[in-house]
Amino acid sequence: MRRAALVALVVVLAGCSAPVFEGGPVLGGPDHPDTPPGGDTLGWEAGYWYDDPVSVTTEDGLNESEREAVAARTMARVEQIREREFTDPVPVEVISRAEYRNRSRGNGSAAGPPVDPWNDQVWEALLLIGEDAGSSEAIDDTFSTTVQGFYSPGEDRIVIVSPTETPHIDRATLAHELVHALQDQQFGLNGSAETQDTQLARQGVVEGEANYVQAVYERRCEGNWGCIDRPERSGGGGGSVTAGLFTVVFQPYATGPTFVHQIRQRGGWDAVDALHDDLPDSSEQVLHPAKYPDEKPVAVTVRDRSTDEWERFDHDPVGDTVGEASIFATMYHNNQTRSSRYSYESEISAGWGGDTVVPYRNGDGEFGYVWTTRWDTEEDAREFAAAYRAILVEERGATSPRANVYVVPEGDPFADAFRVVRRGKTVRIVNGPTAADLEAIHRPVG
Repeated sequence: MRRAALVALVVVLAGCSAPVFEGGPVLGGPDHPDTPPGGDTLGWEAGYWYDDPVSVTTEDGLNESEREAVAARTMARVEQIREREFTDPVPVEVISRAEYRNRSRGNGSAAGPPVDPWNDQVWEALLLIGEDAGSSEAIDDTFSTTVQGFYSPGEDRIVIVSPTETPHIDRATLAHELVHALQDQQFGLNGSAETQDTQLARQGVVEGEANYVQAVYERRCEGNWGCIDRPERSGGGGGSVTAGLFTVVFQPYATGPTFVHQIRQRGGWDAVDALHDDLPDSSEQVLHPAKYPDEKPVAVTVRDRSTDEWERFDHDPVGDTVGEASIFATMYHNNQTRSSRYSYESEISAGWGGDTVVPYRNGDGEFGYVWTTRWDTEEDAREFAAAYRAILVEERGATSPRANVYVVPEGDPFADAFRVVRRGKTVRIVNGPTAADLEAIHRPVG
């Protein structure tokens, strides 16, 4: 999962409601001076207090002056909820869905997103994106369809994707993105994550906090705050969404708010501030807040046991860690759990301890991978191995020519050979084009 702007996106999911959180006491009162004594203060921005009215007409969209007024009051409200001060103004631009799609694809380049065979193997290991669809294109299409806005740390500005043909601003999206701007000004948002799982973990804080504040904001709009109406949505704009991919990338938005809420209960907003200096190490910690910060993921090393026919990619890092949230998506979208889609908890994925996927390639343009997972107990490992085998046989129609080897037939998006072996708490999955390639990619141990 490689997308630089993902650190400050907001995505929408019809029918999935954010948790409801109490926002705490409302600061200030109904009467404020036009300008706060001594200059800027918490809950005031660019001439607007958090509880001031704004004179705007939303039916035909917001012109520049209306947009500035709404943005200033929303900044004041985000400050009032988050108890942190903006240090600089944040420009807000509104664009259409089509314009966002053009920008995300390099201004409409016919070439489309670049091919990424290394990342393709990671998603194939999860049995979420098959060989009939590249991961780069699936990621691009999914975000082009679902993103409602983003904050760009490098440019210090917000772009809102209008939910209607007439340019409108969704107040919840604006509040969400302003939280990202506040995070950037107070803590910085330019860090990078090495693996898919650490990216999801960090997003659990960044997106979790933004969704948490957004939920409190909406709660107050339903209470004593006067708020602009939220526009009706006209749909995603004709793009396509890869369901399993979306389940993975939506995890920080779905479970991050609860994680942030529990951290706040431990020590107030100071404890949430501290998260930015001590980010979670895994999606497991976000899914199970009691495991933060003490339960660290196990470092899993995959030895290179390939022949001269196969090699690892020249990629840094050489392998990826997908983590508990991604494995949950594998189980959900391959009918191995009855858990609700956005709970991100199942008996199979909950025992995760660590993992590494290492992609391989040969000189004929063929690909494979070695995926080693480590589990908390032998029973956890046994459950995962059994579930993965069940997917291959029951969902993909694989045959088993010999013990632990499975061959998915031609015509299936995952038409390959697999070797699935459990030893104690470790499960190793080797994938290649044919059963004969498995030993060449990773010679069996012992």
